[in-house]
Amino acid sequence: MPSSPPRASLFPALLKYWRGQRGLSQLDLALAADVSARHISFLETGRSTPSADMVLRLSAAFDLPLRHVNALLESAGHPPAYRELAPGGALPDEIAGALRMMKAHHEPFPLLVIDRAYDVLDLNDGARALLGPLLAEAGQAAARPNLVRLTFDPRVRPVLLNFDEIGRALLSRLQREALSDRGDERLRELLDEVLAMPTVSARWRHADLSLPSSPTLLVRLRAGDRELSFLAMVTVLQAPQRVALDELRIETWFPADDATAAACRALQPASR
Repeated sequence: MPSSPPRASLFPALLKYWRGQRGLSQLDLALAADVSARHISFLETGRSTPSADMVLRLSAAFDLPLRHVNALLESAGHPPAYRELAPGGALPDEIAGALRMMKAHHEPFPLLVIDRAYDVLDLNDGARALLGPLLAEAGQAAARPNLVRLTFDPRVRPVLLNFDEIGRALLSRLQREALSDRGDERLRELLDEVLAMPTVSARWRHADLSLPSSPTLLVRLRAGDRELSFLAMVTVLQAPQRVALDELRIETWFPADDATAAACRALQPASR
């Protein structure tokens, strides 16, 4: 009988790890993946080796990000199923074109493209005009900005008029994401960094998973002598089949009142 690939011995440990992370018994997982509990037991003890199709079924039951689906496949001796971009690699032309169109059509209102760790990958002119002074104040104008670091930066805190609402909601989202994917070092490091910031209230430091998660967030900020209000929404790509695209987040800000819309239009010429 041929021996299993060297990395295949990692699969039982990873399977048990993700089952524990998702709080599933072997029977729960078997029902979700439509296999027998006995087969799950054999997979976890290494008595059975999963096919690539079985790994994908289990990954779907766990609702794993594509990056971790690839890792689970490789641990079972199979090639990754989803393409990853090379570091600094360009997005596929059709996605890059769609993002350019979205950015242009949303002008003069802010739109940001962020990755899984809240680094800002791209932004439109409306976002540059509005957030440029804040990024400069926080010392993030030259480097790749990070939306979470910017929000909790003590130098930016006075500009956010409803900081308690924004900060609590954003930290809660980050805590949920870090808890659901404990293997993501970037998220863990970002969470640790934020929790050490003086702007984080002591009552926020422990994750409260009972807090409601709203699909929108009201952002109120001061821009010069103006008070602006936006409704922020986050969009993700549907079944992108590429790891980097699976992790993209498109954050669009819509003016919550006429005064904010007029202020954005007034700021637009300065951003060109």
